[in-house]
Amino acid sequence: MQRMLCIMGGMSAGGAETILMKIYRNLDRSLYQMDFAVTTDEKCFYDDEIEALGGRIFHIHAKTQKPLKNFCEIASLVRKEQYKCVLRASSNTPAALDLLAAWMGGARRRVYRSTNSRAGNTKNALLVHKLCAFMPRLFANVRIAPSTEAAEHVFGKGCIEKGTAGLLHNAVDLSVFRYDEEGRGRVRAELGMGDGALLVGHVGRFAKQKNHPFLLEVFREIHARRPDAKLLLAGGGEGEEAVRRQAEALGLKDAVVFAGVRADIPAVLSAMDVFAFPSFYEGLPNTVVEAQACGLSCVIADTITREAAVTGLVEFLPLGDAKQWADACIARASEHVCTEREFIEKKYDIQSTVEAFVEYVFE
Repeated sequence: MQRMLCIMGGMSAGGAETILMKIYRNLDRSLYQMDFAVTTDEKCFYDDEIEALGGRIFHIHAKTQKPLKNFCEIASLVRKEQYKCVLRASSNTPAALDLLAAWMGGARRRVYRSTNSRAGNTKNALLVHKLCAFMPRLFANVRIAPSTEAAEHVFGKGCIEKGTAGLLHNAVDLSVFRYDEEGRGRVRAELGMGDGALLVGHVGRFAKQKNHPFLLEVFREIHARRPDAKLLLAGGGEGEEAVRRQAEALGLKDAVVFAGVRADIPAVLSAMDVFAFPSFYEGLPNTVVEAQACGLSCVIADTITREAAVTGLVEFLPLGDAKQWADACIARASEHVCTEREFIEKKYDIQSTVEAFVEYVFE
């Protein structure tokens, strides 16, 4: 059996973590295993599942707090456990230092997976990202990303065409992510909604990148025309309280549902009538792909890669005009359709991604 080490901040329910778990669940674990080195002492969303699947979780110091100790711990862990393959997932180029540590520990296969199309929201973050641009190209000998934009953000312009980086789709398990009529009824009953009422939905952490304030402005326009409408926000994060205050200030307190981090996302997506996603930037959002797999129409920002449109269910709109978004959400709200054939044809099914992952990652 080959074991690989994945270096992450923590195995929370974020996009990068979720796609790794989708792959992990579907690997032939008699041949391959995944362990995780995390820089948090807190228990995370996927920890129990990792251990149930046979994976191990190692806690190391955070680079931001003790950079030298972090570097030495990674090198020591790789050497002690004799990992030949190490993966680092990040959108920030300095994270590639972890792969240098893995190299010094003896890892022959050093995989950098770019997770986003931007390093952050500050000038300092962008400056550091540019100054360290050489690191992923030097310390990683396998470079992958979910979209062309995410790849070029870390590995440079034209990297996909040149073959210096490859695409690994944010795929879904089509036996899990499909329209669930029973789940739709259960979730809507939980919300006290009849089948004819309009449910607008969003899945994503409460962070500036996801642009929740604009989403609330859009929903205010929708609610003015459809008083029966509700907005379901699934996810967690430190920005949630500010969004709650904004919803109350807009007079939407009773119409906005803060659903938290959910384990039944296919049922939640099935309960929605339209999916709204106004992010400022993304690598390639898992949730938009999952929504399409459940046959749900999506209205998303044109700041997001066109590669997110696996099907014809996606409409791209510029940010800024809440009325335009409201019009589109109301117009796109419809019954769910079957998209399985399109997903398989475009290799966004999890089996295709697992095969590609094994080819990229394991020797």
